[in-house]
Amino acid sequence: MELTMNVPGRERRRWQGWMLTAWLLLPMGALVALMWGIAGMMTTPKKPFGPPVGAGAGYTGGANAIGNLLAGKPANTDAMPPRPEAQAADGSRGVELGGGSVPAASEPTMVQPESLTQGFILVVEDRARIATQSSPIYIASNLYSNWNPGDPKFMLSPQSDMRWRIELPQPEAWKGGSGPALAFKFTRGTWELEELNDDLTSPGNRTLPKIDASRLAPGEKPVIEVSVAKWGDMRTGFVSDPANKPFEPLTVSGDVRRLKVVDGAAGGAGMTRECLVWLPPGYDDPANAARRYPVLYMHDGQNLFAKHAGVPAEWGLDETAGAMIRSGAIPPVVIVGIPHAGATRIREYLPVNAYPPAGVPAGPDHVAWLMREVKPRVERAFRVETDRAKVGIGGSSLGAAVALYAALEHPDAFGLVYAESLPLNTGDSLAWQGWLNEKVKPGARLPDRVYLGMGGKESGIEPMKRRTNEGYVKLARDLSAKLTEASGGETLAVLVVDEDATHTESAWASRAGTALTVLFGDASAFTVP
Repeated sequence: MELTMNVPGRERRRWQGWMLTAWLLLPMGALVALMWGIAGMMTTPKKPFGPPVGAGAGYTGGANAIGNLLAGKPANTDAMPPRPEAQAADGSRGVELGGGSVPAASEPTMVQPESLTQGFILVVEDRARIATQSSPIYIASNLYSNWNPGDPKFMLSPQSDMRWRIELPQPEAWKGGSGPALAFKFTRGTWELEELNDDLTSPGNRTLPKIDASRLAPGEKPVIEVSVAKWGDMRTGFVSDPANKPFEPLTVSGDVRRLKVVDGAAGGAGMTRECLVWLPPGYDDPANAARRYPVLYMHDGQNLFAKHAGVPAEWGLDETAGAMIRSGAIPPVVIVGIPHAGATRIREYLPVNAYPPAGVPAGPDHVAWLMREVKPRVERAFRVETDRAKVGIGGSSLGAAVALYAALEHPDAFGLVYAESLPLNTGDSLAWQGWLNEKVKPGARLPDRVYLGMGGKESGIEPMKRRTNEGYVKLARDLSAKLTEASGGETLAVLVVDEDATHTESAWASRAGTALTVLFGDASAFTVP
């Protein structure tokens, strides 16, 4: 059956207009619907797939992520970008806490990474893009490599994302549940190629930021990201360190001469070293040809008069002593800088078994070498005194410890002691105290004058270090009192505590004038009537 619609002329035209309008609007409506759908897809969050597993994958996915997906194993989040709250205040780019399932309500448990029994991972960005497999990155530290700048056991591995990586176990010093803070720097195998700041200055030692252990899965190693701005060989006119190279000029104040010595303790066997000998004003004047000078033997001699690679500053003993001699505050003095053996410095200077990670103490062997090789060599080459009342020995940290050891073992040779930042609260403090109780007692021949310098923040400025810092100061005070009591007041023991000072060359430089006055100047200002 056929139906026919009978529509009047005007109504037919109106109906035709509506149909035409609808036909024209149809594509526009479809376009709007399509855009609405796309917008919805873009704003709907998708569950992210974890980043890649394996060295070098970075944040880019790639073969590792695809392989895990095909194997039906989701990638973990060990390489996820650092969470905002994990950004460190000390220059670290971030601390990655992995992808373990941790309840949202977990209370934060802030710990030092070096305290974790499972260890931790360091990832380093070489912003200068200079490190290569033939010139790789190393970590030099107090707890792992004894500050060896090129220990192959602590060489980082390159990743395909141009970063470098090393997995570090819990340090031996922390096996008992507590230990000293990890201090470290990055090098490319030598201290001449140490890391630098953006302005090509040497940075201080790095430490690790605390991490939230509650966000780690059992056994999970946190990943700590850091970056290195520049390297030692990027300095303008870079040359090998003159402090270690004979016949190369040093930038010093006054007359510094080199004296070759051989052998030594620990890693010094067979080594040839250059002692740096600072001579006072007027030493070469004909009028002084028969004059003999008081002498001060100092450890870590590389950075007494000029900045040495691997340390952020120098003692400046040449400037300080020169100014004091010219002003008449102290008599002219010869200062002998004895270089350490490098990578084995800690063991070389350790006089007693107070720091097991360093191995068998070689301090006694070092002092024997000092008496056999260095002191006679200096006395033959220069006009120095041999009377113990005019012969001093000193150093900082372990250099101070081995200097004190030398003075107590050889009281006829050394009557003056210059001891900065004695490490009596480092490692086994009972071992240090046992040694001092045995040597500093009534009847023993003790030094005539002892200068003890100590900073109030030797182990760091963080509030958590307060008790450790107080321990260093207390033990120094105890030693000062012990020296005075055991000698019946015959030993002048002067302790200087700089409350805001840390364990640095700059701090030791700031106290050098006082130390030289105690040892060689007018002692009346330091004696009690």
